[in-house]
Amino acid sequence: MTITLLCLLALAVLLFLRTPIAVATALTGLAGLTALQGWKAAFSQIGIIATETVLTYEFAVIPLFIVMGAFIARSGIAEELFNACYALVGQLRGGLALSTIAACGGFGAVSGSSLATAATMSGIAYPQMKRYGYSDELATGSIAAGGTLGILIPPSIALVFYGIMTETDIGELFIAGIIPGLLGILFYMGAVGAVVLLNPAAGPAGEPMSLRARLKAFAGVWSTIALFGLVMGGIYAGLFSPTESAGVGACGALLIALARGKASMTMVLDSLRDGMRTTVQLMMILIGSFIFANLVNAGRVPQALVAWVESMQLAPILVILVIVGIYVVLGCVLESISMMLLTVPVFYPLVASLGYDLVWFGIVVVVVVEISLITPPVGLNVFVLKSVLPGVRLTTIFRGVSPFVLADVLRAALIIGVPSISLALPALMR
Repeated sequence: MTITLLCLLALAVLLFLRTPIAVATALTGLAGLTALQGWKAAFSQIGIIATETVLTYEFAVIPLFIVMGAFIARSGIAEELFNACYALVGQLRGGLALSTIAACGGFGAVSGSSLATAATMSGIAYPQMKRYGYSDELATGSIAAGGTLGILIPPSIALVFYGIMTETDIGELFIAGIIPGLLGILFYMGAVGAVVLLNPAAGPAGEPMSLRARLKAFAGVWSTIALFGLVMGGIYAGLFSPTESAGVGACGALLIALARGKASMTMVLDSLRDGMRTTVQLMMILIGSFIFANLVNAGRVPQALVAWVESMQLAPILVILVIVGIYVVLGCVLESISMMLLTVPVFYPLVASLGYDLVWFGIVVVVVVEISLITPPVGLNVFVLKSVLPGVRLTTIFRGVSPFVLADVLRAALIIGVPSISLALPALMR
């Protein structure tokens, strides 16, 4: 236990020094395993873990969905999603911010990346909102918060990682994320409504549209909606596995790009190159986290944690709330995926021993991790917006996301208090 705690401290120091997460976890994990088991046993695990990770069938979901998102992003769908959402709610007060959140949810559903969603939508939505006189706080806050939806609404890379680490059915995790993701959109829209109610000048209404203009705006997104329905519907109906659905999605996205006239050899190669680069980065992070997880298990940390909780005789819900509190604190200093990879191997055996459903716990973890994407000082979505919009002050963006953080806290409390929100669709699927 002492060796494991020292390695945890060393890992925290390396992460504070901005050491890449894959390097930090692998180094501290190997150092701890060497101290516990000897260098031969420790270093032999590098090849075993790397091989098993690469050959994991479920891992193929990640590159295929990344390529699907790259094809869709290069098809110009983000701007059309925004236009379609504007046609629905743009004429309301705060309508452009509402449109941004809905479009972020749609784009996150096909990209699976919060950072990509925030970066893409900032270039589309922010100029429109400024043209109508929106405040910088509401404009940037709605984009940064809307971008976080990409980490939960399936297909979600975070849920794939959680499924691989806990050996939980990835298809059930995807289906379980649908209702909480839709709730996220509604709660964020509620936050926009509260802001414009208190300060109407922060979000003026947009221009009205004719019925013909609205129908034209909707026409451009039906193919993408149909693709998402096919991918998720196929998983829900049991027609194909998550990995097979990722292949269907990637092929369908390429067909959509071809139909739109956006596909070219350069576009396909760029998308594949992006997919390869991101996949290798994620694979290295996953291998490093598995090495560190082996140290955690060798140090019997989960067992010690379970024994400690049992000795305290705490109510199970209090244990969950303590875990959520730890995630909120860690989210102030750690990047979201890194935080998941470091903590899930420690916490999920404890949660399982308390009798909770691991699918539900996965949704809770991702929802809480979402909050870390927009909270200071390491809110990655905020820094993405700052890099894309250098003229906006960082403090302005953080003030803008404050109502959305409150909305996230309320949503997390609802999902924790009512597990059926996450488990209803997986139960029907079973």
